[in-house]
Amino acid sequence: MSDEHTDDAREPSILDQLGGLSGLVYSSVPILVFVPVNALWNLTVAIWTALGVAAAIMVVRLIRREPLQPAVSGFFGVGISAFIAHRTGDAKGYFLFGIYTSLVYAAVFVVSIAARWPLVGVIWGFLNGHGSLWRGTRGAVRAYDIATAAWAVVFAARYLVQSQLYDSDHTGWLAFARIAMGWPLTGVALVVTIWAVRRADRLVEPPLAADEPEDPELDVDELDKTVTSRRPRGRHAR
Repeated sequence: MSDEHTDDAREPSILDQLGGLSGLVYSSVPILVFVPVNALWNLTVAIWTALGVAAAIMVVRLIRREPLQPAVSGFFGVGISAFIAHRTGDAKGYFLFGIYTSLVYAAVFVVSIAARWPLVGVIWGFLNGHGSLWRGTRGAVRAYDIATAAWAVVFAARYLVQSQLYDSDHTGWLAFARIAMGWPLTGVALVVTIWAVRRADRLVEPPLAADEPEDPELDVDELDKTVTSRRPRGRHAR
């Protein structure tokens, strides 16, 4: 029982790996300020405002001792998006990086399922230290297939919807779609992922636990034989 508590304390949750709930919310803030600032002033002011907000989020997480990696990744993402918007000279260019990133992610998740190495299983096996142990259980592979497919659908939907809005020059609706299809859809995919992880862990761990009781029984038998062989015989042993 104590080993289970130790493993639970050591292994971070999937939501923690994404920076927690605050990390998902923080990722929407630069977009929330970019579009209205661009409408009220100009593209240059909007770019610097988005970069400033992303930097401020990084500082806040540092002060609060929260995981910094999601904020750093978010800052670089905002930087790349801002650079593209600056180069294209159009506010909708800010969303171009995210659109094609979604397409790449969707393709990678689909390919991993086709290759029988669902990406959710690979990532979780790396995080919990179990490696590819789950691949020996068909039910676990199927569960990770479902979770990986959920992420593929999320990224594919983002690409299809947002690319259409980009081509039709609906920058305001593009920002709305970016937020609406951001952490809410991520939350749905996370629910499916958590279900898959728990199901896979239940299917993979019982065979390992079933082997453990055999060792103590063998040790007891060997101990009985040893004690019997060394037990004094007759009066000569006195």
